[in-house]
Amino acid sequence: MKELDHTWFMRRAIDVAKRGWGDTHPNPLVGALVVEGGEVVAEGHHAKAGEAHAEVNALRTLGRKPKPSATLYVTLEPCCTQGRTPPCTEAIAAAGIRHVVAGATDPNPAHAGHGYDVLRAAGVEVASGVLAAECEDLNLIFNHWITTGRPLFAAKSGVTLDGKVATRTGDSRWITGEPARANGHLWRRYFPAIAVGAGTLRADNPRLTARVNGTEWCPWRFVFDGLLRSVLDKAMPSVYTDEFRERTIVVTTPHGGLGYVRKLNSMGVKTWVLGGQSAKVSFGDFRRRCAEEGITGVFFEGGAQLLSELLQAHELDYLFTYHAPVLFADDKGKTILRGLRTETLANAVRLTCVRHEVHGDDSLMRGFVKYPEKMFIDEAAFSRRSPGG
Repeated sequence: MKELDHTWFMRRAIDVAKRGWGDTHPNPLVGALVVEGGEVVAEGHHAKAGEAHAEVNALRTLGRKPKPSATLYVTLEPCCTQGRTPPCTEAIAAAGIRHVVAGATDPNPAHAGHGYDVLRAAGVEVASGVLAAECEDLNLIFNHWITTGRPLFAAKSGVTLDGKVATRTGDSRWITGEPARANGHLWRRYFPAIAVGAGTLRADNPRLTARVNGTEWCPWRFVFDGLLRSVLDKAMPSVYTDEFRERTIVVTTPHGGLGYVRKLNSMGVKTWVLGGQSAKVSFGDFRRRCAEEGITGVFFEGGAQLLSELLQAHELDYLFTYHAPVLFADDKGKTILRGLRTETLANAVRLTCVRHEVHGDDSLMRGFVKYPEKMFIDEAAFSRRSPGG
């Protein structure tokens, strides 16, 4: 079969994989197709951890023995070990599939390539690496989790061409257009958790839900508030009172006061009190707690102080930046990431594995954060900010 045909079918498999968008954690998104005579005769995707994998679902959908010439396309190397479900390599060989085309290789170093070896030993012809980068991009969270054992911390910002997120008076709605904001909600739906600082919560009172195709979905909602300044006697933020309040977790320190903690808990809001001498929450402690709770990814949406502290602590793993065709050309306009003293390009923070997308009039640049060997903090500028996010 021609390489062009492989590419077309793999793109279809990627689209099928996305049917499980945001629902498979801590497992990966995977799509599979059975192709006979150049036609897709069955498709399947992994819908939820603990349920059947994409390859098995595709074969079940087929409902009969595949033809000898059939090819199975799958976005991720088939698993060859027993987990909550049997190995997919066994199901593929038992079904009589003799041709497999795979996208990404299993990122787990203990398994990488072994699925291919098992299939080949069973007499299956295997081609791998078709649209590998696109297939890997399906699983930013899973790949990071399985290789590091750490949740992926990502941040999102919408900025002008000159890097501003608000005017000098604080006006920021809306810098980006509706298509870019809709894409942001799609990424909210992908991540199992979203996070903001207390300052953003007090200023914007966001709902912190994902609204996609007319459906509202609520991830875990983290509020970083080291001093619990967002716990008010009147006009409590909506994330503390709405129908999803049991999905809200306030991340604080012992400096916030146990009385406020008890008040939040009595309202149904969860609290994580992370220790430390400072009123600022330790991102390292937070990441460890997320790992313990099985939360594999967090989408940080602001504000400027929270994201800047995350960057300074070398705890930001991935960055989404939506650029709008807008210029403020005002030195007093507000920026989202700051507090570093970058004197040379060698000291700059960069992105790797960069991907570019266009959403309406806006462009998205996203990629993994790569820190320089030496990164200097502008202590004077950072100390002028108020604590608490």
